[in-house]
Amino acid sequence: MKVRFWGVRGSIPSPGPNTFRYGGNTTCIEVRSDDNSLIILDAGTGIFPLAQELLKQLPVQANVFMTHTHWDHIQGLPFFTPLYIPGNSVRIHGGYDVIAGRGIDHIMDVQLQYSYFPVREAEMRANIDYATLTIGEPVRVGDATVTPHLLNHPVVNFGYRIDCNGKSVFFTGDHEPWSNMYSPEDEGYEEFQQMVEVQQGQLDKALTGLDVLIADSSYTAAEYSTKIGWGHGTLEGNIAWARRLGVKKLVCTHHEPTRSDDDLERAFASALAAAGNAPGGSGTPEILLSREGLELVL
Repeated sequence: MKVRFWGVRGSIPSPGPNTFRYGGNTTCIEVRSDDNSLIILDAGTGIFPLAQELLKQLPVQANVFMTHTHWDHIQGLPFFTPLYIPGNSVRIHGGYDVIAGRGIDHIMDVQLQYSYFPVREAEMRANIDYATLTIGEPVRVGDATVTPHLLNHPVVNFGYRIDCNGKSVFFTGDHEPWSNMYSPEDEGYEEFQQMVEVQQGQLDKALTGLDVLIADSSYTAAEYSTKIGWGHGTLEGNIAWARRLGVKKLVCTHHEPTRSDDDLERAFASALAAAGNAPGGSGTPEILLSREGLELVL
């Protein structure tokens, strides 16, 4: 199984000289199973350069798994060139939108309204279909199995575990670890704390034996106090989580768009130091920053 990163920023694209090393595109991850089945995690602006690469390998058969429908994770979808080419097949997977009262098929309806985009879905020539997923119910893609797990974000957000011939990777999408909204002295604290621990315990159990954890690490621990409820994790928190899970490799992603490459490296080095890891050193797990073009072979 191979994993390649095409977009690693969060919230809004941030191209320019200050983000050149790690990249300015928003979230998109390509996964190839052992039989070369194509799984795409999210359709941020990083899906556009991926599309240009795929044009060399026609016809395209792609399974796109959307973690959630915030703009930075879907805004590249209308620019996914294989959608316009006859003979290609694209299946778009995602959760049920409780606000819209519809499945993942509503993404195209929203994005391709003529007021916002000059091309309508009817003009796309690929074979396009949609699959609304059920929490915990695995989906088979070639020789890989993709299992959605509900995580914590202001909208429905699925993290995806991909298993293929004994190797495994999990991507959180956007995720803020569950926490107790009550203070310890409040009447509802104990009951809510039990619920938080059950949710986290169920997720940890689902990630047993994981080889690679790709986690939303938008903020530092120092920044987080002003970001509570925004639906994102921290570098320090994910390092601790990866250690608790015993994963082999942690890839920190969804980089804050206002953070330059230099600032990102400083924040990362500080988080590693606080965790007792030396930058670039060997540790358990191995900890990396995602960057456009990074490829992992499992």
